[in-house]
Amino acid sequence: MSYKRNQVEEAIARIVAPNCEKPPSELRTRIKRLLDLDRSIGRKLRSKDAEEANFGFFSGEAPGTGADVSFSEYEVFALLNGLRIMNHGWPQNFAVSIMRRVRLDLEKEHARILRQDPDKLFDWETIRARARPGDIAVDNTDPVFLTLASKEGRAPDEVQTPPFSAVCRGLKKVSQFSRYMSASSMTTFEVATLAHKLHQELMKTEPRHRGRG
Repeated sequence: MSYKRNQVEEAIARIVAPNCEKPPSELRTRIKRLLDLDRSIGRKLRSKDAEEANFGFFSGEAPGTGADVSFSEYEVFALLNGLRIMNHGWPQNFAVSIMRRVRLDLEKEHARILRQDPDKLFDWETIRARARPGDIAVDNTDPVFLTLASKEGRAPDEVQTPPFSAVCRGLKKVSQFSRYMSASSMTTFEVATLAHKLHQELMKTEPRHRGRG
């Protein structure tokens, strides 16, 4: 399925600003800036650099003047994660960079996650039984993390654009990535629960056609 811009904004708003009757203007502006930046950078399909070869939030080139832009469910999910990165204090150019770099891996995981049975994924007895002291707290049985790693010894102006990112299924993979990168600090965003929440909210939206409302 594909979704129009109003559906994107409404579904995301229900997650990040659930008490608002409609998407806040600030949220709509942040979404617009992410989209505009991603589009303005363009892409080079033949590049071996994932950041150059992929859009973060689009499937293809811009349509002609006056045409509506539709978004896949993954692209709405990517936008939501871009906003999460920005809410963590990083600028929009960093959020766009990360979502371009992880697109292939995260898109595959997103599809797999949505094929999972929610009753098993959110089985609280299993979640509690698997919890271990010192582990990252999770709210599902098969967590997936968008993971960012930082290293010591970086120049101050480089803090804004650390290049190390990975999609890790399970806490063991997060630990392995941290050791592999010799990371001094890690930032993780669990995405499996979010994928299912967003799916539910998108199902509640209706496309709004131009000139109506």
